[in-house]
Amino acid sequence: MKNGKCHQRFCVITGMFPLGDNQTEANSPYGDDEDELNEAEVNGNWTPQEKALHEARLKAKAKRRLRKSSSRNSASESFSESGELAGSDPNSPKCKVNTNDRKSRTGKGRGLPKKGGAGGKGVWGAAGMVYEDEEPDVQDPNYDESAQGDTVYATVVPEVDEKELGKMVNPIVKEYFEHGDTKEVQMLLKELNLGPHKFEFSSVAVSLSLEGKASHRELTSRLLSDLSVKLLSQSDMARAFDKMLKELPDLILDTPEAPQMLGQFIARAIADHVLPMSFLDCYKGKVDCEHARVALDRAAVLLSMKRAMVRLDNVWGVGGGLRPVKHLVKEMNLLLKEYLISGDVSEAGRCLQELEVPHFHHELVYEAIVMVLESKGDTASHMMIKLLQAFWKMGLITVDQMNRGFQRVYDDLPEINLDVPHAHSIMETFVDLCYQESVITKQLRDACPSRGRKRFVSEGDGGVIKN
Repeated sequence: MKNGKCHQRFCVITGMFPLGDNQTEANSPYGDDEDELNEAEVNGNWTPQEKALHEARLKAKAKRRLRKSSSRNSASESFSESGELAGSDPNSPKCKVNTNDRKSRTGKGRGLPKKGGAGGKGVWGAAGMVYEDEEPDVQDPNYDESAQGDTVYATVVPEVDEKELGKMVNPIVKEYFEHGDTKEVQMLLKELNLGPHKFEFSSVAVSLSLEGKASHRELTSRLLSDLSVKLLSQSDMARAFDKMLKELPDLILDTPEAPQMLGQFIARAIADHVLPMSFLDCYKGKVDCEHARVALDRAAVLLSMKRAMVRLDNVWGVGGGLRPVKHLVKEMNLLLKEYLISGDVSEAGRCLQELEVPHFHHELVYEAIVMVLESKGDTASHMMIKLLQAFWKMGLITVDQMNRGFQRVYDDLPEINLDVPHAHSIMETFVDLCYQESVITKQLRDACPSRGRKRFVSEGDGGVIKN
């Protein structure tokens, strides 16, 4: 009885009903330990560790019972929805789980297929589902730009900085002064992204031409005329010349004649419709700089001349290879005649440089030798040797040009001899003097043609030539 009372008290404390011995051992894997713990509790001999262990076991039992009850309820609901009995045999074929079935096998849920039947392996979606085209996301890590149809690639040229503009434009302008092709300059400028500083190209070109020759200024005027149609507007040109007028005090330091030249540029630009006709009117009474007033007055005078638009086409003259050959020959003849009168070698050299035809200096050598052959006395011969020697030392006449001029005289000597009977003897003497003064080489002296003298044996020998 004593043991029975103790067992009954344990059941009351734990809230459980007494079960059979077999069932208690089956449901409780810790049966022996629990009996010992119960006895310890009755006797009041529990240690803190034993008490904590007992509480943990009670919580584990409660969780197991909760899981079992939830699985039974879900199983009964699934069987009831499918129309089968809840108490049917689980070992029957109807209750066997199909391994290929897409339904949930956890016992939870309503027994419907996962993801509506669209969640299997290799399945793109539910049957009959139509997907709409989605715009590709640029932020997607797998985004492939080349796979998005026709892709247009554009070359982005960075805008030229104002500080680097001079370094990039100066070589273009200097090269243009050599070839004179405005189309090539347009092509090079299109490759550069000058941006809002494109008007400064005109001011750079004009500044470089002021330091150059008259032919360079003529080429610059033509370049501005061609660029005003395609690349630069009248407002851009006006900004460029306005900047030049403000920079005149600095330009005078290198080019004292800059105000007059800039005035000619302005007049030529207005005549070529590069600048608007009202450009000069904008500065009336508004200019404080003396040099700028000189430039504007020069432009106004040139534009007020009779037939100014026609005359301004030659405001820089015609220089270099643009002149006709006959005109160049006439200029060189005049140069040599003035030299024979004055004897000024430096003036003759300056005039030759102003012609700007270094490739045509062999004509000067040719004309000088012909003048010596047609002259009387030795004065012309000595003066021409002095002139050629000075030009040789100054570098105005190169070896090639000197040799070419003498060779042309050698080739034309038979024709010259018709007008000058003693041309061969005069030529031989002149060539020897030039060689002595180191004007020509020995090879060129030996190439001089000589006319052989025919000596007969006697007057009555019938024209037999003596060997």
